[in-house]
Amino acid sequence: MPKINAAIQLLPTKCSADRIALIDNAIARIHNSGLLYKVCPFETVVEGEPEAVYALIEDIRKDTLSNGCEELLINIKIHAATQDLHFQDKLEKYA
Repeated sequence: MPKINAAIQLLPTKCSADRIALIDNAIARIHNSGLLYKVCPFETVVEGEPEAVYALIEDIRKDTLSNGCEELLINIKIHAATQDLHFQDKLEKYA
C-alpha cells in the first residue's frame, strides 16, 4: 500500500495536566514511532504506511486521554494517492 502524509494537530482542551507537556509527549510518540516526520509550528506532519499512521494517531489519542486530559481535539489532514507520497517533495522548492 502506498505511503500517505498526515498532518496531526493535538489540541488538549479539558486538562488537569500541562497542555504543552501533553503535546511534547505526543511529539515524542511520533519520534519513537519510526515514521518520517517534521514538526511544524501548528502541527506535525508524518509519512508512512496508512496502518502505521492511523495506529500512531490512536496511540496519541489514548495516551493523552489517560494522562490528565479529559477532552481533546485532534485535527488530521491526510493526503493519499496511488503512489507513495513524500512530504519532502512538497518542500523542495522552498528550501
